[in-house]
Amino acid sequence: MNTEAFQLGKIKMYVSDDHRFGTDAFLLAYYAGVRHNSVVCDLCTGCGIVPLIFCKNIMPQLIYAVDIQDEAISLLRRTVSENDLENVIQPILCDLRNIPASVLARETVDIVTANPPYMPGGSGYEKNSYAQAIARHELMCNIGDVCRTAGGLLKYGGLLKMCHRPERLSDVICSMRENKIEPKSVTFVHNSINEKPWLFLISGKKGANPGMIIEKPMILRNDDKSYTEEYSRIYE
Repeated sequence: MNTEAFQLGKIKMYVSDDHRFGTDAFLLAYYAGVRHNSVVCDLCTGCGIVPLIFCKNIMPQLIYAVDIQDEAISLLRRTVSENDLENVIQPILCDLRNIPASVLARETVDIVTANPPYMPGGSGYEKNSYAQAIARHELMCNIGDVCRTAGGLLKYGGLLKMCHRPERLSDVICSMRENKIEPKSVTFVHNSINEKPWLFLISGKKGANPGMIIEKPMILRNDDKSYTEEYSRIYE
Protein backbone atom coordinates (compact mmCIF):
# COMPACT_ATOMS: atom_id res chain seq x y z
CA MET A 1 0.00 0.00 0.00
CA ASN A 2 1.51 3.31 -1.11
CA THR A 3 0.67 5.75 1.68
CA GLU A 4 1.01 9.52 1.93
CA ALA A 5 0.81 11.75 4.99
CA PHE A 6 -1.51 14.75 4.95
CA GLN A 7 -1.62 17.47 7.60
CA LEU A 8 -5.11 18.38 8.80
CA GLY A 9 -4.42 21.14 11.29
CA LYS A 10 -2.47 19.41 14.05
CA ILE A 11 -3.64 15.97 12.92
CA LYS A 12 -1.32 13.91 10.73
CA MET A 13 -3.51 11.62 8.64
CA TYR A 14 -2.71 8.95 6.08
CA VAL A 15 -4.17 8.43 2.61
CA SER A 16 -3.35 6.17 -0.32
CA ASP A 17 -3.90 6.18 -4.07
CA ASP A 18 -7.21 4.34 -3.58
CA HIS A 19 -8.40 6.05 -0.40
CA ARG A 20 -8.31 9.84 -0.53
CA PHE A 21 -10.96 12.54 -0.15
CA GLY A 22 -12.56 15.46 -1.94
CA THR A 23 -14.51 18.68 -1.41
CA ASP A 24 -17.68 16.77 -0.54
CA ALA A 25 -16.06 15.45 2.67
CA PHE A 26 -15.35 18.97 3.95
CA LEU A 27 -18.88 20.10 3.08
CA LEU A 28 -20.47 17.11 4.82
CA ALA A 29 -18.37 17.60 7.95
CA TYR A 30 -19.38 21.27 8.08
CA TYR A 31 -23.03 20.46 7.45
CA ALA A 32 -23.26 17.70 10.06
CA GLY A 33 -23.56 20.08 13.01
CA VAL A 34 -21.71 17.74 15.38
CA ARG A 35 -21.24 18.93 18.97
CA HIS A 36 -18.85 18.08 21.80
CA ASN A 37 -21.35 15.73 23.44
CA SER A 38 -22.39 13.97 20.20
CA VAL A 39 -22.08 10.24 19.61
CA VAL A 40 -21.51 9.94 15.86
CA CYS A 41 -21.31 7.13 13.33
CA ASP A 42 -19.68 7.85 9.96
CA LEU A 43 -20.68 5.27 7.34
CA CYS A 44 -18.48 4.67 4.28
CA THR A 45 -15.73 6.47 6.16
CA GLY A 46 -12.86 5.62 3.79
CA CYS A 47 -9.61 6.99 5.20
CA GLY A 48 -11.65 8.71 7.94
CA ILE A 49 -11.54 12.29 6.70
CA VAL A 50 -14.98 13.25 8.07
CA PRO A 51 -14.32 11.95 11.63
CA LEU A 52 -10.88 13.58 11.56
CA ILE A 53 -12.35 16.96 10.59
CA PHE A 54 -14.71 16.59 13.55
CA CYS A 55 -11.73 15.96 15.83
CA LYS A 56 -9.84 18.91 14.38
CA ASN A 57 -12.71 21.33 14.94
CA ILE A 58 -14.97 19.96 17.67
CA MET A 59 -13.73 16.71 19.34
CA PRO A 60 -17.08 14.91 19.82
CA GLN A 61 -17.69 12.44 22.63
CA LEU A 62 -17.31 9.35 20.41
CA ILE A 63 -17.12 8.57 16.69
CA TYR A 64 -17.65 5.15 15.13
CA ALA A 65 -16.03 5.03 11.67
CA VAL A 66 -17.32 2.18 9.49
CA ASP A 67 -15.92 0.91 6.19
CA ILE A 68 -15.82 -2.44 4.41
CA GLN A 69 -12.35 -1.99 2.93
CA ASP A 70 -9.41 -3.26 4.96
CA GLU A 71 -6.91 -0.79 3.46
CA ALA A 72 -9.11 2.19 4.32
CA ILE A 73 -9.55 1.09 7.94
CA SER A 74 -5.82 0.31 8.21
CA LEU A 75 -5.04 3.88 7.17
CA LEU A 76 -7.49 5.26 9.72
CA ARG A 77 -6.15 3.03 12.50
CA ARG A 78 -2.64 4.32 11.82
CA THR A 79 -3.91 7.91 11.91
CA VAL A 80 -5.83 7.30 15.14
CA SER A 81 -2.82 5.67 16.80
CA GLU A 82 -0.30 8.34 15.84
CA ASN A 83 -2.58 11.16 16.99
CA ASP A 84 -3.71 9.53 20.28
CA LEU A 85 -7.36 9.52 19.22
CA GLU A 86 -8.19 6.01 20.45
CA ASN A 87 -10.66 7.34 23.03
CA VAL A 88 -12.58 9.31 20.41
CA ILE A 89 -12.51 7.41 17.09
CA GLN A 90 -13.32 3.70 16.86
CA PRO A 91 -12.54 2.35 13.36
CA ILE A 92 -14.81 -0.57 12.44
CA LEU A 93 -13.95 -2.90 9.56
CA CYS A 94 -17.39 -4.17 8.67
CA ASP A 95 -20.12 -4.42 6.06
CA LEU A 96 -22.45 -1.60 7.11
CA ARG A 97 -25.41 -3.84 6.28
CA ASN A 98 -24.42 -6.21 9.08
CA ILE A 99 -22.85 -4.29 11.94
CA PRO A 100 -22.84 -6.58 15.01
CA ALA A 101 -24.77 -5.20 17.97
CA SER A 102 -21.82 -6.19 20.15
CA VAL A 103 -19.71 -3.66 18.20
CA LEU A 104 -22.30 -0.90 17.79
CA ALA A 105 -25.66 -1.19 19.52
CA ARG A 106 -28.91 -0.07 17.91
CA GLU A 107 -30.46 3.29 18.78
CA THR A 108 -27.34 4.64 20.52
CA VAL A 109 -26.16 7.25 18.01
CA ASP A 110 -27.03 10.96 17.90
CA ILE A 111 -25.82 11.67 14.34
CA VAL A 112 -25.07 9.39 11.41
CA THR A 113 -23.01 10.92 8.59
CA ALA A 114 -22.65 9.28 5.19
CA ASN A 115 -20.76 10.05 2.01
CA PRO A 116 -21.85 6.89 0.17
CA PRO A 117 -21.02 5.63 -3.32
CA TYR A 118 -22.72 7.95 -5.79
CA MET A 119 -22.88 5.82 -8.93
CA PRO A 120 -25.11 2.79 -9.58
CA GLY A 121 -23.33 -0.53 -10.00
CA GLY A 122 -22.41 -1.38 -13.57
CA SER A 123 -21.88 2.23 -14.66
CA GLY A 124 -18.29 2.22 -15.86
CA TYR A 125 -16.54 1.16 -12.66
CA GLU A 126 -14.19 -1.04 -14.68
CA LYS A 127 -12.13 2.10 -15.36
CA ASN A 128 -11.18 2.31 -11.67
CA SER A 129 -9.23 0.03 -9.38
CA TYR A 130 -11.53 -2.33 -7.52
CA ALA A 131 -11.03 -0.35 -4.28
CA GLN A 132 -11.97 2.89 -6.06
CA ALA A 133 -14.96 1.17 -7.66
CA ILE A 134 -16.28 0.10 -4.24
CA ALA A 135 -15.95 3.66 -2.93
CA ARG A 136 -17.62 5.28 -5.95
CA HIS A 137 -20.15 2.71 -7.19
CA GLU A 138 -22.93 0.83 -5.44
CA LEU A 139 -21.18 -2.53 -5.43
CA MET A 140 -21.17 -3.24 -1.68
CA CYS A 141 -24.00 -0.96 -0.51
CA ASN A 142 -26.63 1.36 -1.92
CA ILE A 143 -28.73 4.26 -0.69
CA GLY A 144 -31.31 1.93 0.81
CA ASP A 145 -28.65 0.06 2.79
CA VAL A 146 -27.23 3.31 4.18
CA CYS A 147 -30.63 4.64 5.26
CA ARG A 148 -31.68 1.27 6.73
CA THR A 149 -28.52 1.09 8.81
CA ALA A 150 -28.83 4.73 9.88
CA GLY A 151 -32.43 4.16 10.92
CA GLY A 152 -31.37 1.29 13.16
CA LEU A 153 -28.43 3.11 14.75
CA LEU A 154 -30.08 6.46 15.45
CA LYS A 155 -31.80 7.34 18.68
CA TYR A 156 -35.35 8.67 18.37
CA GLY A 157 -34.86 12.25 17.20
CA GLY A 158 -31.35 11.49 15.91
CA LEU A 159 -30.11 12.97 12.65
CA LEU A 160 -28.88 11.52 9.38
CA LYS A 161 -26.61 13.87 7.43
CA MET A 162 -25.76 12.76 3.91
CA CYS A 163 -24.27 14.15 0.70
CA HIS A 164 -25.12 12.84 -2.75
CA ARG A 165 -25.57 13.77 -6.40
CA PRO A 166 -28.70 15.73 -7.41
CA GLU A 167 -29.89 13.02 -9.79
CA ARG A 168 -30.27 10.68 -6.80
CA LEU A 169 -32.32 13.06 -4.64
CA SER A 170 -35.61 11.20 -5.05
CA ASP A 171 -33.89 7.89 -4.22
CA VAL A 172 -32.46 9.38 -1.03
CA ILE A 173 -35.74 10.94 0.12
CA CYS A 174 -37.71 7.74 -0.54
CA SER A 175 -35.15 5.58 1.26
CA MET A 176 -35.06 7.91 4.26
CA ARG A 177 -38.81 7.83 4.64
CA GLU A 178 -38.93 4.04 4.23
CA ASN A 179 -36.66 3.84 7.27
CA LYS A 180 -38.58 6.32 9.47
CA ILE A 181 -36.11 9.16 8.86
CA GLU A 182 -38.01 12.27 7.80
CA PRO A 183 -36.13 14.60 5.40
CA LYS A 184 -36.05 18.03 7.06
CA SER A 185 -33.73 20.21 4.97
CA VAL A 186 -31.67 20.09 1.79
CA THR A 187 -28.92 22.39 0.49
CA PHE A 188 -27.77 22.33 -3.12
CA VAL A 189 -24.09 22.98 -3.80
CA HIS A 190 -22.99 24.85 -6.96
CA ASN A 191 -19.46 25.43 -8.22
CA SER A 192 -20.60 28.87 -9.37
CA ILE A 193 -23.82 30.82 -9.34
CA ASN A 194 -24.39 30.16 -13.06
CA GLU A 195 -23.88 26.39 -12.91
CA LYS A 196 -26.25 23.59 -12.03
CA PRO A 197 -25.74 21.99 -8.60
CA TRP A 198 -23.29 19.08 -8.52
CA LEU A 199 -24.04 17.97 -4.95
CA PHE A 200 -26.73 18.19 -2.29
CA LEU A 201 -26.51 17.98 1.49
CA ILE A 202 -29.56 16.54 3.21
CA SER A 203 -30.60 16.30 6.85
CA GLY A 204 -33.20 13.86 8.12
CA LYS A 205 -34.59 13.31 11.62
CA LYS A 206 -35.70 9.94 12.95
CA GLY A 207 -39.36 9.98 13.98
CA ALA A 208 -40.01 13.58 12.92
CA ASN A 209 -43.18 14.94 11.33
CA PRO A 210 -43.22 15.71 7.57
CA GLY A 211 -41.95 19.06 6.36
CA MET A 212 -38.76 19.88 4.50
CA ILE A 213 -37.00 23.21 3.93
CA ILE A 214 -34.99 24.01 0.80
CA GLU A 215 -32.11 26.09 2.13
CA LYS A 216 -30.35 28.81 0.16
CA PRO A 217 -27.80 27.33 -2.26
CA MET A 218 -24.16 27.03 -1.33
CA ILE A 219 -21.87 28.63 -3.94
CA LEU A 220 -18.20 27.59 -3.89
CA ARG A 221 -16.60 30.07 -6.32
CA ASN A 222 -17.04 33.71 -7.30
CA ASP A 223 -17.14 34.91 -10.91
CA ASP A 224 -13.34 35.31 -10.87
CA LYS A 225 -12.97 31.63 -9.79
CA SER A 226 -11.81 32.57 -6.29
CA TYR A 227 -13.43 30.79 -3.36
CA THR A 228 -16.48 32.43 -1.87
CA GLU A 229 -16.28 33.64 1.72
CA GLU A 230 -18.55 30.80 2.87
CA TYR A 231 -16.46 28.05 1.27
CA SER A 232 -13.18 29.63 2.36
CA ARG A 233 -14.43 29.52 5.93
CA ILE A 234 -15.42 25.85 5.59
CA TYR A 235 -12.22 24.76 3.88
CA GLU A 236 -9.90 26.63 6.22
